[in-house]
Formats: sequence, C-alpha cells, structure tokens
Amino acid sequence: MWLFWGVNNSWNTVLRGQLGASIDMLGNAMAACPGELWSDPSKRPEWNENGVVGFWYVAYHTLFFLDLDLSGSKEAFSPPPPFNLDELDPAGLLPERPYNKDELGTYLQHCRRKARETIEGLAGDQPFEEHWLHTMRHVQHHAAQLNLLLRLNGVAAPRWVRRAE
Repeated sequence: MWLFWGVNNSWNTVLRGQLGASIDMLGNAMAACPGELWSDPSKRPEWNENGVVGFWYVAYHTLFFLDLDLSGSKEAFSPPPPFNLDELDPAGLLPERPYNKDELGTYLQHCRRKARETIEGLAGDQPFEEHWLHTMRHVQHHAAQLNLLLRLNGVAAPRWVRRAE
C-alpha cells in the first residue's frame, strides 16, 4: 500500500520535485512583490499577538520553519545571520525590523540548497515520514497567501509551478 513506502530513489525524486516546486512558488511570489507592498503592515497579510506585519513577515516565517524542518530537530537548527531563533519564542516575538527582499532571497537560496542536500541524503531504509508532507503543505499554504495578497493589491501573481527541476 502506498502509505507504507520507504524512502527510495523514486520517492526522493518526487519529493525533490514537489517540495522544490513549493519553494519555487514561494520565491516567485516574493520576487513579484512590489516594494510598496513588501513591508506595508496596512495590507494585513498576517496577524501576530504583537500586531500586524507585512508581506515580508509571511515570507520570513515560511523560510524560517522550512529551514527548521530541514534541520531534523530544534537542537540541530541554527538559522543563518541575520536571522535568529526569536520566531520560536511562544510570546510571538517579531524581528526587530522588516527583512528586505535581498536578505530573504538569500535565505530562500539557503533553504533550496538545504532541501536538495537533505533529500539527497535520505537513506533507502528510512521510513516515509509525514513530516515531509507537512513541510510541503506549510510552504505551499503561505505561498498561496502571498499570491492572494498580490492579487488583492492589483499585482499579477506568478503562475503555478508544476514541478521543480
């Protein structure tokens, strides 16, 4: 039955293509976001206990948790500078400032490389984990949020990515 697949080369190819497509869709939404929308909290893409945050925060949140998920555990996780672990704080701490497109674009590339390396490193005898579907769904959920925000603000949202190369 398909629910009991082990991780194998075929599964790695599917996972790389589909998780990669989700990452590509997130990156495409980030690239399509005009500067005036990037950090405008009045567009209300996300609500946090500490207030409303802009488009940039949804992108950052998504990348942060993708990076964490790819690390395998909180103990093994250390985001690259200028990012820190505040996103894990139960108080809902926000970064001290909005991250710009270049910073989050670099983080996106970091996550894309890490995803590729992590998937390539999966051994054939490891069991299939729901973790991978959760990670993919989380990235796609927020990519869809960002695409909707683009459309609501008169920006043509990027096209669907069927599969990453």
